[in-house]
Amino acid sequence: MKPGLQRLAALLAFCAAAGALTACGGGGGGGGGAFLPLAATSSQQPAAAADDTIVDSASVAGLCAAPRVGIDPGTGTVFPDRSGTTVDEKRWVRSWIDETYLWFDEVPTNLASKDYSTPITWFAVLKTPRLTASGRPKDRFHFTQDTAAYRALSQDGVDVGYGLELAFLSASPPRDVRVAYTEPASPAAQAGIVRGTRVVEVDGIDVANGSDTTKLNAGLAPAREGEAHTFKLQAPDGTERTLSLAAARVTRVPVQNVKTIATASGPVGYMQFNDHLATAEAGLIAAVNQLQGAGIIDLVIDMRYNGGGLLDVASELAAMVSAGSATNGAVFERLLFNSKNPFRLTTAQTTLPFHTASLGFSTPAGQALPRLGLSRVTVLAGPDTCSASESVINSLRGVGVAVSLVGGATCGKPYGFLPQDNCGTTYFAIQFQGVNNIGFGDYGDGFTPTCAVADDFDHALGDPAEARLAAALSLRSSGACPAPGSSKADVTQRKSEAQGAAYLVRPPLRENRLVAAPLAPQR
Repeated sequence: MKPGLQRLAALLAFCAAAGALTACGGGGGGGGGAFLPLAATSSQQPAAAADDTIVDSASVAGLCAAPRVGIDPGTGTVFPDRSGTTVDEKRWVRSWIDETYLWFDEVPTNLASKDYSTPITWFAVLKTPRLTASGRPKDRFHFTQDTAAYRALSQDGVDVGYGLELAFLSASPPRDVRVAYTEPASPAAQAGIVRGTRVVEVDGIDVANGSDTTKLNAGLAPAREGEAHTFKLQAPDGTERTLSLAAARVTRVPVQNVKTIATASGPVGYMQFNDHLATAEAGLIAAVNQLQGAGIIDLVIDMRYNGGGLLDVASELAAMVSAGSATNGAVFERLLFNSKNPFRLTTAQTTLPFHTASLGFSTPAGQALPRLGLSRVTVLAGPDTCSASESVINSLRGVGVAVSLVGGATCGKPYGFLPQDNCGTTYFAIQFQGVNNIGFGDYGDGFTPTCAVADDFDHALGDPAEARLAAALSLRSSGACPAPGSSKADVTQRKSEAQGAAYLVRPPLRENRLVAAPLAPQR
């Protein structure tokens, strides 16, 4: 494994896909989505058990009901697991939360582990119940993931699916599920499926009004490589066809559609940036070199579907966009932990700079990064723009770069965490808040767009006629936002917002924030 990838065991954060869908999944990947809301849980909390004593989490770490054996492929060392019980695992969860959770003092104290059958269900309730200013849960980001699956996606950009991202424009009947984009060379791309395609049926079940959500979800979110399902699809031109898609191991291409758009005032660069994966480092460097060679005077970064990823890649991108005079010696992001300072970190250890050289994720380390030297940039954004993507916006604004947002409000996730494996499950609980060079990081309800523009599924991403890109080009030339219209995209957007529908619904690992360099606590 390359040195850059060995450093991936670090800080990760996640933005849940908000909306009426109550479980993450869909898209091209692994989790199972839910069309219909799950049954509401009781608001009555059980009394705390007398034996839920909080201990030093290290004393019960690796005590597993089903210990792993052999060599851990992720670390190359023997698994640390020892023979234990489910009670041991739940005790570790509670103690780890008390030690490291950002809002440890807001976790309800009248919960009892005996009322939860597994460590995962116990972990799920150990979070703050408080709300943001808009009334959303402050912590919408608590989740767990199988450790092997987490490593496969975060390090290599590989998951199992069809290679398409689905947008749920209407989550309740009549449902409206569209293709947002496809991954190159994936089963979906090879089948000629394009953006805007409507999913009409899955295995013969009507998507719009079908009641068998279990089968619908199974088809939309395949669990295994080789698993095949039949789809009836309606292309943007209205033609329909039925075809079978088999899930495969899909390698995501995080940087796509890099191009130069001619305008009256000069060339404007565009890039579609979907994931802050390790493989994005090489793609972003190549994109910036291409745009620099084209002599662009402005840049539009399309991050409307970018849920986040490596924070160091976000820092590399922000540095490449801006001028050295703005970022030299400046803070890209500083991490603020709870009052216990649980990892015994110094200020220097919690400060991420604007990187000026490649880190070695997918290109040789130590190479000087190209710089566009821009004082302004436009980001195409929406509710799926999250975490590390929001850090790009916040960090650039923190050093005086003018960032205009076109589209919708971002997800609102200035928080992060250190993913922690225990007994084959990796736990993700918020452990820090990120702030920029001027100390700002309070955007729990997201960044408001400069120009609110509906997502346009009638045009390809990168097409200058696509509504959000067209608005961005208009904004830079006239300084004004286009007037709200009555186009099909606007009508669909209003309907979706009225229903509280989600757009992309993805596994949590697709919506995260990672820091490459390991933390080295000073004890």
